[in-house]
Amino acid sequence: MTGFSRVEGTEDGYSWAWELRSVNARSLDIRLRLPSGMDRLEAGFRKAVSEQINRGNVSATLTVTRPARKQEVSINSEILDQVMAISNELSSSENVSPPSVDGLLAVRGVLEVQEEEETEDQQNRLDSEVAAAFANAITGLFDNRIAEGERLAITINAHLDEIERCVQEAAGIAAAHPAAIAKRMREQVRALASEVPALTEERLAQEVALLAVKADIREELDRLAAHVEGARELLAEGSPVGRKLDFLCQEFNQGSEYRLF
Repeated sequence: MTGFSRVEGTEDGYSWAWELRSVNARSLDIRLRLPSGMDRLEAGFRKAVSEQINRGNVSATLTVTRPARKQEVSINSEILDQVMAISNELSSSENVSPPSVDGLLAVRGVLEVQEEEETEDQQNRLDSEVAAAFANAITGLFDNRIAEGERLAITINAHLDEIERCVQEAAGIAAAHPAAIAKRMREQVRALASEVPALTEERLAQEVALLAVKADIREELDRLAAHVEGARELLAEGSPVGRKLDFLCQEFNQGSEYRLF
C-alpha cells in the first residue's frame, strides 16, 4: 500500500518534522534519514515500523532545527605570543611597523569561538519527543494505508460482482443451448469421419467423448465461482493478502480463456 504521513513538533527551542512515505513492495524495506548525531535512535525507529507494517518500501526523514547556542570568545595566548614574537623580530630587523590590534585578532587561531554544548538532559528530552512524534507518524502512515486498502477493496469487490454476473450469464447460456452444443459436436464428428475414413468405432467414441468434455464448461464456471468466493473471503480477513490475491488473479485469467463451444 502507498501512504504518507507528516508530524511536526517544538520543545525547548527545538523544532522537528517527520515525513514518512510508503510504496508497494513484495517485502519490507525501511530507509531512514536522520540528522547527524541521532543515529543512536535508528534501531528503535526500525523496530517501530516493523511492528505495524509488514510490506512495502518505507522511507522516513527527520529534520531537526536546534536553538541558537550561546557563544564565548577567547584569545589563544600561546598563538598570540608567537605572532607577537615574530612581529617584534620583523620590526627590529626589517624596520616593519608593529601590527595593529585588529590585525593581530584577524590572524587565524588567535581568536577562538566556543559554542555552548547540548547537555545530556537536553539530548534525552529531544530523543523522547522525537520518538513520540515518530510513533504518531507511523500510526498516521498505517491509517493512510488502511484507508487506501478500503478504497481498493471497494473496486475489487465491484470487479468480483461483474465476474460473478458473467459466470451466471455463461451458466445460463450453456444450460439453455444443449441442442446447439450437440449440433456442433455432430458437425465435428462428421468432419473427423470424412477426414479419417478408417477411424474405428472405438476411436470415434473416444473423440466424441473428448469433444463432449471440451464443450462442457460447467467445471470451469464452478472454479470461477469458487475463486470469487475465495477472493471475498480474503478481503474480509483484514490482514495482508496481496500475494494470495495475485495468485487468484492468475487463476481468473486462466479461467477467462475458455469458450462455451
